[in-house]
Amino acid sequence: MPQHKPRTPFARLALAYGLGGFALATALAGGMALHAQGIAAHDSRAPVNWEASRIELQDRENRVILSGGVTVTQAGLTIRSDRMLVNFTEVGGLEIQRITATGGVVVTRGDERASGNNAIYDFNRRVITMAGDVRLRRGTDTLNGGRLVIDLQSGLSSVDGSAAGGTTGSAGPGRVTGTFTVPQRAEQQD
Repeated sequence: MPQHKPRTPFARLALAYGLGGFALATALAGGMALHAQGIAAHDSRAPVNWEASRIELQDRENRVILSGGVTVTQAGLTIRSDRMLVNFTEVGGLEIQRITATGGVVVTRGDERASGNNAIYDFNRRVITMAGDVRLRRGTDTLNGGRLVIDLQSGLSSVDGSAAGGTTGSAGPGRVTGTFTVPQRAEQQD
């Protein structure tokens, strides 16, 4: 009986794109292959550090508003934006539930960079959702779309072309576009 190799990230991309119409951004061929340092390999249970020009603690609402060049870091993951709203609970200690970032959001980890107009990092679901003029870059490979969903638990991400009020690239609204680097071989000399 022949042995079957496990599906490669590229095979998962092709299957998911054909079946669901989604491009799995973190499981792409070449430079977009899933690496341990990619955003989807992130430890969402690590401590969170932040810095901002201003902080407003709203105890009764269990939230903190950070503004002015906000930077949040967690285990090598960095989120930057103009403003962030941090929702938390105090059951058995302070626990972050969600971070909502607005205004020029950039998420980086290793050589992977995602940018968009808005992002929500849901700590309970372990999901980061970005919307509005989303761009994902890993090395020289790129994806552009309206919305990016990064599932930190499964390691799968999806990009789709539609987000509220957004258009994507020269292909028009509702389309995902991208560029992938193809390995170049030196021509063989005879």
